[in-house]
Order: sequence, then structure tokens, then C-alpha cells
Amino acid sequence: KVWANKYALKDSEENIYEFCLSVFKDITSIENIIRDYEKKISDYSSNTGDIPLSLMNEYSDLIEEFEKRDGYSLKSKVQGILKGMGFEENEFSRKISTLSGGQKSRLSIAKLLLTNPSILFLDEPTNHLDINAIAWLENYLSSYDGTVVLITHDRYFLDKVVKRIIEIENKQILDFPGNYSDFMSLKETFIDSQLREYEKQQKIMLKQEEIIRRFKQHGTEKLAKRAKSREKALDKMNFIEKPITSEKHTKIQFSTDIKSGNDVLKVENLSKKFNEKEIFENLNFEVSSGDVIGLIGPNGIGKSTILKIIANKIFASGGSVKIGHNVFIGYYDQEQSELNEKNTLLEEISDLKPHLSNTQIRSLLGSFLFFGDDVFKTINLLSGGERGRISMLKLMLSKSNFLLLDEPTNHLDIPSKESLENAILNYDGTILAVSHDRYFLNRICTKIYEVNNDSVNVFLGNYDYYYEKLQEQTKSEQELLERNKSLKTKTQIKEERKKEKERLAMINKEKKTLQNLELDIASLEERVHSLELEMCKEEIYTDHEKASEISEEISSIKDKLEKLYEDWENFIKKI
Repeated sequence: KVWANKYALKDSEENIYEFCLSVFKDITSIENIIRDYEKKISDYSSNTGDIPLSLMNEYSDLIEEFEKRDGYSLKSKVQGILKGMGFEENEFSRKISTLSGGQKSRLSIAKLLLTNPSILFLDEPTNHLDINAIAWLENYLSSYDGTVVLITHDRYFLDKVVKRIIEIENKQILDFPGNYSDFMSLKETFIDSQLREYEKQQKIMLKQEEIIRRFKQHGTEKLAKRAKSREKALDKMNFIEKPITSEKHTKIQFSTDIKSGNDVLKVENLSKKFNEKEIFENLNFEVSSGDVIGLIGPNGIGKSTILKIIANKIFASGGSVKIGHNVFIGYYDQEQSELNEKNTLLEEISDLKPHLSNTQIRSLLGSFLFFGDDVFKTINLLSGGERGRISMLKLMLSKSNFLLLDEPTNHLDIPSKESLENAILNYDGTILAVSHDRYFLNRICTKIYEVNNDSVNVFLGNYDYYYEKLQEQTKSEQELLERNKSLKTKTQIKEERKKEKERLAMINKEKKTLQNLELDIASLEERVHSLELEMCKEEIYTDHEKASEISEEISSIKDKLEKLYEDWENFIKKI
């Protein structure tokens, strides 16, 4: 049983890497023992030169066990999963106590995956993950050897990962094979089939009830018996309940009062710094009337910041934002900072639309699933989902023709997400949305803008189109890299061969030089020896002039030898 929870990490002083590596403490303990054995072997080798056979056998067994348990791949496994969950290598040494809630959630998932349990339970695993990390997790889970049971509202994730859907609805459990798209299709067929069976049974029951009524009406004993028999048969019938074809969900409908000009927004050289830290710089993009744009990019790249600058909630550090003619902005803030915490729901809508009566406001709130006394709740008491719904209602009532949506599907259940998507598809204005919900982006977007630190890449299609183009681009880059690598390898081989020839030539030259030096030294030493023998002869040492001549020659040769010795010594040191 494995339990990974972000709250359990709150006070931990471990760093990120140590926390994940601790999953394999039984294997790392073997590694520590191996290091101890290596020291013992080294000590024996240094002191006695005789290493006990038993020690070597134990050491060999430890190495074999370490290899069998993939000990040599532990560090790369930990690094791979941490990077997959969005942690950079320079963050591995960060203490857990310094992490945000979202980072702790990602770390908990990373550790959970490293435990490799036979059954893996995941509750909303894509929360706090950016699109790259979600895609990585999808690939990981798709090839996972064990069983995965997950709860998620991420429909795109469900489509990519699962092979079976279990839905709990109206006190019933429905079990369907396939992914989310399969489930939606099968459920619709199932509901239609149930409805037909229900209607068919209702007709049979009505017909039987009519026959029973008529038999009883005649009052004869024979017909009364037949009526009673039919009543018993009716009572024994397995009643089919009428399927609930629709449930209460948020009724969202966007509309505009005024049509904007064609040029809705122009962003030029936009930059933003926080405490001297550059978030992005020199961003350029345009938005035209009728565009439905998904603004995507990794966490921390500044997507929400861009929306806030456009909405005039914060100032840019550089560049300009030009709003077009007749453009009226509506801004949905994922933090719901626009809500008045002290207001009741009635007051919040009344402040926005003073001309509406309480009855009209109640009706609007009802369409967003606030019924009865819910309307008297104050904003500060609302859940995340409720805050999201009241913010969405305010946005709907604004009648704006340019909507800025910051993670609008957060906290929404699937029916509410579908309601929002349908409202956007029927909207006659312009939308710029920041979202990690790829199913949402896939349904609504006409363009995808991918934000980097210093550029915005434009893709003319929905998320699937963007992903396809990205894969093509990645494939092309990899093919080019392989070609370059191949070409580079051939060049390297030629260069290495050339260098090897030069190296061998240099070695041969050095050997020849050394040989010549040694031959010269030997020749001069032999000459000195010969001259010294000459000096021992009586006819030489008694001849002062001859002796002086030989002595000078010996001295001259020895000077040459000294120089040759020095050259030889330096040459030996060099090679």
C-alpha cells in the first residue's frame, strides 16, 4: 500500500531528489555495503596483498544482487520521472518545504510512480500539470504494466489513457469498455435503448391495466378471476425505470451588444518583469474579430500575466497593447479576484446589473445551479466550483465582445464544461483563452498560440492540429539531427583517422629522435673512453703537447655530451 500526499510533505526538509530516491532505500543500502566491501578489498590489497576468498565471494554476490535489482539505473530512473513531472535538474536540490502546493502534488505523483505498485490509484492527477507534463504522464500510464484506477475531469487524458469507464450517476454505476469518446457514444446508445424498452413496457402495462379495468367493470366471476391473474402477472413484471436523459447543469449563453471592428488586439514587443526577473520579452501577436484562440505554454511562462496586462489589471514592463475599435473586454479570472467577498450572490449580480429585479436575478442564479437559500450565501463561503460559476454568470451578463478566459474549466464538472463549450461555439464575439484542458481547446479553438520566453508561435487550427504539427516538426528535427549526426560522424571518423596518423607519425618521429640522441651519446662516450685510454699511454702523457691536445678534445666532447644528456632527459620527460 503506497500513500503519496502533498500535505504529508509540508514540513519535510528533504530535497526533491533525496525524497524520490528514498523509494529505493533497500537498493541504495546494498550500494553502500558494496562501497564498504571495496574499501576492505583495497585495504587488504595495500597491506598484505592477499584478499580472502570469502570476502571476494560476498562482494560478487552483492554486485550480482545490485545488478539484478537495476541498481545502476536508479539515478537515471529518478531523474527521468522528475523531469517528466516538470522539475528541472537545477531544482533537484530544493527542499520540499520551499515548494508550492502544486509542486508538492507533482512530487507526490513522481514518488508514487517510482514505487511501481501493481494497482495505482490517481485522484485528479493532471491538476497542477502543464500540457507537456500531462502528455508525458499519458505516455507513461499508457505503457504501465499494472492496473491504473483514476478519477479525472480531463476528457482528453481519458481518451489517451483509459480502456474502461465506470460512471457513477443517479445512484447507479454504469460500466463501459473503451475511452471517453467511446463511453459517450455507447452511453447515448444505451440510454436510447433503455428509453425504448421503458416506453415499450409502459405501453404493455397501460394495455394490461386497461384490460384489467374492463374485466373488473363487467363484474362476472370469470372475468374477475382473469383480471386478478393479470394483476399478479403485472406485479411480477420487472419494472424498467425511465432513464434520466439529462441532469441539471449550468446554462451558459454568451452574447454581445455591439460588434467589434476586425482588428481586436495588437500586441507589440510585450515584456514583463517581476522583481527584476524577466518572465517574457518582445512578444508579438494579433487577434482578429471572430478568433477563438487557445494560449498555451509551460507553467510559469506568463500566460495568465499576458491576460492581466490585456485586461489592464497589471502594467507591462515594456511594449504596447492596442485594443481595437468598439472592443469591450470581459475577463474571467481563475483566481476570482473580481468577486466581492462580503456580497451575497444576489448582491453580487445586483451590483453588476442594478436594473434587474430579485426574481430575474434568482432565475439567472438558478440557471447556474444556485437554488433557494443558496442566493443568500456570501461569496467568501463558496467552494471553488461555486465561485467559478458565479464568475461565469457575471461574464455572461457583461455582454462583452472580447472574452479573456483564464483556465475557465477549472472546478467545472464535465456537463458544465460541455455547456461552456457549446456557449463558446454559439458566441459571435472573440475569445482568447488560457487553458490546460486540451479537450476544451480541441472543441472551441480556431487558432493555437504557443507562448515562449521571447516569441509566440501561431498554429491555424485546434489542439489536435497543433499537436500534429508539433510532432511533424519534432520528427523533422530528429531526422535532420540524425542526418547531421551521420554526416558529422563521417567527418569525425576522417578527422580521427587523420589525427591518429599524425599521432603515430609523431610517435615514430619521437622514437627516431630518441634513437639518434642515444646513438650520438653512445658514439661520443666511446670516443671519450678511447681518448682516456690514449692518455694512459707513456708516449702520450710524456708528450706535453700531444697530451694537451687530447685533453682539450676530451673536454670538448664532454661538453657536447652534457648538452646531449640534457636533451635526452628533457625528451624522456616529454614522452
